Amino acid sequence: MRIAVFAGDGIGPEVIGEAVRVLEALGIDGLELVEGDVGGAAYRKHGHPLPPETLDIARSCGAILFGAVGDFSLDHLDRQLRPEQAVLGLRRELGLFANLRPATVFKGLEDLTTLRPEVAAAIDLLIVRELNGDVYFGEKGIRTLEDGRRQGYDIMSYAEDEVRRIAHTGFKAAMGRGRRLCSVDKANVLDTSQLWRDVMIEVSAEYPEVELSHMYVDNAAMQLVKDPGQFDVVVTGNMFGDILSDQASMCVGSIGLLASASLAEGTFGLYEPIHGSAPDIAGKGLANPMATILSAAMLLRHSYQLEAEASRIEAAVSKALADGVRGGDLGGSAGTREIGDAVIARL
Repeated sequence: MRIAVFAGDGIGPEVIGEAVRVLEALGIDGLELVEGDVGGAAYRKHGHPLPPETLDIARSCGAILFGAVGDFSLDHLDRQLRPEQAVLGLRRELGLFANLRPATVFKGLEDLTTLRPEVAAAIDLLIVRELNGDVYFGEKGIRTLEDGRRQGYDIMSYAEDEVRRIAHTGFKAAMGRGRRLCSVDKANVLDTSQLWRDVMIEVSAEYPEVELSHMYVDNAAMQLVKDPGQFDVVVTGNMFGDILSDQASMCVGSIGLLASASLAEGTFGLYEPIHGSAPDIAGKGLANPMATILSAAMLLRHSYQLEAEASRIEAAVSKALADGVRGGDLGGSAGTREIGDAVIARL
């Protein structure tokens, strides 16, 4: 059970440290953790945010536990050398095409969201986001027009096999949940979205038990605030999914509680909290590690099929929250290490 541990920048090493302590506390036989450099930390040490030795480590492991990347002091670099390219590079090189972001309100935290408590309490959804296509990976650049004006362009595109692959991921997830899937697009404006919708309908024929619905992305953003309890599984493209999953995180109270999984074909995956590197609090022991700890639970579930161990971690986090152990992001005063201790004590 060889797991790559890429802590990254900012609060990454702090939150990763607590997740590693939780994994080790489970006493899993054969657990081996291998550290590697990514992001700004890797650039300073190796001259690149995703050096070859880090990729070699990733390819030798069954899963990756990832912290965070981002360093404002390196924003002057060419885009391909900026810390964030580590994540995009891993997705591309390792075929990580499906991002799973669950969003659930933990019992007792309903009053901490910006929604009415009774609205927030109903949230239990999973956003399935395609990761390898869309404008993030399409042709892009800045050019000069004939009249001298500069023009930026980013091409949005999806091939039908890319849509079909993420559709199957979404429908399979729905089969294990409430058997309702909402496909989010902008088919009234974008031809890319029209193809997306057509393929989703085609794939739905293979999953007659799942109820398929469609929603334009602007309406989906509104409905996530108005009535988030209506959603079970949401499947959408790269850019729309990036936006909606962050919106969902605030609907449940804090971005510090949400884990994510980026999956390839088979069992390989990269697991990370959805928050950033938070350089303003880095090194102060203030970061909430719960999202990273919950990401470790997803790693055990999806890459190693260790459901019992994953459930133990999730139950321990839930119990710690119910007992009032909360970081600053939840209005509490518990520090990073204290939160890790609390979760381990409840295992």
